[in-house]
Amino acid sequence: MEKQSYGEIHDCVIKQRINPQRRKDKVYIGCGAGFGGDRPLAALKLLNRVKELNYIVLECLAERTLAERYQAIVSGAYGYDSKISEWMSLLLPLAVERGTCIITNMGAMDPLGAQEKVLEIASSLGLCVSVAVAHEAFVNESGSGSLSEKPAIMEGGISTYLGAAPIVECLERYQPNVIITSRVADAALFLAPMVYELGWNWDDLELLAQGSLAGHLLECGCQLTGGYFMHPADKHRNLSFTHLLDLSLPYAEISFSGKVSVMKAEGSSGLLNFSTCAEQLLYEVGDPSVYITPDVVIDFRGVLFQPLSSFKVLCIGATPSAHPVPDKLLQLVPKDCGWKGWGEISYGGYECVKRAKAAEFLVRSWLEEVFPGVSCCVLSYVIGLDSLKATSIENNPSTWRASEDIRLRMDGLFQEKKHAEQLAKEFTALYTNGPAGGGGICTGLKKEIVLEKQLIGREHIFWRIGAKQTKVGESKCQKHVFDDVLKAVVLHEPALPQFTLEDTHNSCLDCSVAEIGLSAAPCRQKIPLYSIAHSRAGDKGNDLNFSIIPHFPQDVEKLKLIITPQWVKGVVSVLLDASPKAIDETKKWVDEHVKVEIYEVKGIHSLNVVVRNILDGGVNCSRRIDRHGKTISDLILCQHVVLPP
Repeated sequence: MEKQSYGEIHDCVIKQRINPQRRKDKVYIGCGAGFGGDRPLAALKLLNRVKELNYIVLECLAERTLAERYQAIVSGAYGYDSKISEWMSLLLPLAVERGTCIITNMGAMDPLGAQEKVLEIASSLGLCVSVAVAHEAFVNESGSGSLSEKPAIMEGGISTYLGAAPIVECLERYQPNVIITSRVADAALFLAPMVYELGWNWDDLELLAQGSLAGHLLECGCQLTGGYFMHPADKHRNLSFTHLLDLSLPYAEISFSGKVSVMKAEGSSGLLNFSTCAEQLLYEVGDPSVYITPDVVIDFRGVLFQPLSSFKVLCIGATPSAHPVPDKLLQLVPKDCGWKGWGEISYGGYECVKRAKAAEFLVRSWLEEVFPGVSCCVLSYVIGLDSLKATSIENNPSTWRASEDIRLRMDGLFQEKKHAEQLAKEFTALYTNGPAGGGGICTGLKKEIVLEKQLIGREHIFWRIGAKQTKVGESKCQKHVFDDVLKAVVLHEPALPQFTLEDTHNSCLDCSVAEIGLSAAPCRQKIPLYSIAHSRAGDKGNDLNFSIIPHFPQDVEKLKLIITPQWVKGVVSVLLDASPKAIDETKKWVDEHVKVEIYEVKGIHSLNVVVRNILDGGVNCSRRIDRHGKTISDLILCQHVVLPP
């Protein structure tokens, strides 16, 4: 392998491109992964089906995975996503044959280590490839470069959201087969090839806004094309099981004028329409009038979606915000937040909930005997009864008796490791000291960190690029390599399990819009919110973000009268300790700490709701079974409301 070719160190102050060239009139960019646990085979299918793809982006980094990579590198393990081997072994042969560039943030805390791993894989496959890196760099006070092979660890794991500029520089200088980055804003991973190929500049704010819209829609993968959308209780979203089987990852066609169409592969399953686009538009954006990326601040309120076919939707209306260029960048700083300890046990049959409650009482009491005062750090819930708070059961014994298969979970966050260890020990003791019939105990403990956020001036953040390539002599016929991969991973129709006709055919895709009945919801009747609207929930730190998207656009005017900050607070307060003894204290805490912001998004006739300080500290330290708060969308939709006339 050749020696690393390094570029200069740059700060993040925006500098206009000099004589940018328009290389294409249109560029095709696909999303191969929407998170770290996505399906490599789905990315290979997208590459195989959509031959015009110029780029495929693997977006695999989030706050939780970044924290995990930091903990891994501190303990001596890989600071990059170790699954990069699987992804590249599968995708590289076809990507190289097609001339499709792979862009990924799987470098995480160690992009240089990831680069070496990809080169090793390419060499083992006999591929001649160029692998570039674009990552944050740290400089000393004099301004000279002080780059480490593991740059993130030099500064205690600090990581800053970079924009598209480092990737554009990689493309201009190296034209690589693969670009590996550290923490780059999700939308910027997609925006960079648009800027490079279409000749855009950093002051083309209207174009950057539209390009970032495309990136935001694509970044979560199949969430745009029918994934995380199917819901049997909603006739507008009742996709059949088989329609979820062969979802196409999304891709976009972007023209030099800023025209954006999002697409899915023809002949694939899933769904791409106004509703799937609307859910993804509002996903985790906060205030839609000021969606901040490192490259441009965007106003999404006027975005419109116009379906052109069953596999293509035109997206228009993203504009720069009033203050369109952020002068500071978001930086994440790891901080210890204690030790997590947990335990689970199952009970079934008669009075199983009461036995679970007895087990909880015992574990808390035993814990107090050894370490007085620490049981207050433990959150308890019964899976199968109240773990997600999707329905209100309060302390209703009749509901308890109706449950015949439940699992108690106790989850604590402690300052000291010995407290977490003690919870696990006391929980295990339930086998011989607890109620009858408990089984399937599992326990665990883990050191947790949070990523504290701060804003830093662009002039204080630096980045650097570099590239290496495999030796030419190592290359062999790429067509043969791809054929070998296909033999190992046969793309065939899977054998389907047996389902009822109702499961496989009762689908919103089997009906026309008229048959489904797209009309205003009835007034003066108590009806569940899911019969009026759909929703998707996500998180940003300790804050919850959920959308309210009415099936009938005009219903948004009536929903605005119902979905108020007080209504939202009343619904989400069940996520906190709502036991009878704590009701007054909980109400006071909610009033003081929980803040609700509601935004109208007129282009898609929808509401976007942000709830501050409701997620038990956020994904990296929450004691809840749903750390991200994703299931809260159904807590919202299960509420019964009465629409005004």
